[in-house]
Amino acid sequence: MKGNHYSDNRRRRRKPIYVKKRRRRKRTSTVIAVLLICLILIAGAGAVGFFILQEYSKDHIRQYEFASYNKKQYTGELFAEDLCVASEDVSLDGVEADPGFHGEGLFNIADSQIKYGYKLFDKLYPASTTKVMTAYLALKYGNLDDVVTMSATSTNFNWDESTCGLSAGDSLTLYDLICGLLLQSGNDCAAAIAEHISGSQEAFAELMNTEAKQLGATGTHFVNPHGLHDENHYTTTYDLYLMFNEALKDQAFLDIISMNSYTAKVTSADGTSYTPTWQATNYYSAGEATPPDGIHVYGGKTGTTDQAGNCVILYEKNTAGEPYISVIMGASDKPLLYEEMNELLDAGMK
Repeated sequence: MKGNHYSDNRRRRRKPIYVKKRRRRKRTSTVIAVLLICLILIAGAGAVGFFILQEYSKDHIRQYEFASYNKKQYTGELFAEDLCVASEDVSLDGVEADPGFHGEGLFNIADSQIKYGYKLFDKLYPASTTKVMTAYLALKYGNLDDVVTMSATSTNFNWDESTCGLSAGDSLTLYDLICGLLLQSGNDCAAAIAEHISGSQEAFAELMNTEAKQLGATGTHFVNPHGLHDENHYTTTYDLYLMFNEALKDQAFLDIISMNSYTAKVTSADGTSYTPTWQATNYYSAGEATPPDGIHVYGGKTGTTDQAGNCVILYEKNTAGEPYISVIMGASDKPLLYEEMNELLDAGMK
């Protein structure tokens, strides 16, 4: 019995020890669980907070960049200091905007000022004023003495589309082609230049787009080197100014557009030669229009399609020798185009 009594007492003495250990374990487990929950909550809150902060920061960065970009764009900080810049259209005393026109502009190159702008940033079809960019790239990347042979694709145009009358197999210099391009507005010249510079007209159009963007002409997209109508081939009045202004920095470009005519030497596929003469299409160079007194028009580039209307971009100087670029796009006919141009030059250049 004593043994049993001793055993019972020992069990009774041990029971509190076992209970204490079990309670400690329970408390420890509870503490660990609470700590784990806290850590999870803290981590979760941190992650959510980080995500919110990140998105908040991104949103504010986007807002800042957008605001800063527009501000810089409108103040000209993203452009060279010698470029004319405006954020909206510019009125001019003596010139009344014609809502039928697609766009107009008069740019004073001497003081980098837009004297007049109407629908400056509206999308429009450029027609053959496209060839300003084609000529610019030909002068930039080509060798003027290169001899180019006309391909079947470069001479594949309809009878009513402007060409210089070249045939497949004809050979002439790149300089000849640029003269035919800018003066007589030859689509065949444009196609041959594109194939010579880039291997194909499609590849050249991509080069045109790349170079246009580099000039800041972000409202422009080309699909061909000549300007025949395509819904995806478009520009703006302001972008045309940017491209023409850049092209004028090459003396060869200015020399060519200043010509009234040019006689090329072409070698046919059979080895015989002929010498076609190509005439300038703008009315001032052709002697069919006279600018206002005191203004000398050097030349420029015309363009006409049913969708684009009658278009012209010109380079001129006043009696003070100040250079200007003028643009009118979308006149209903040529007499109206040059009548409006004279009004613009008279009001803005004197």
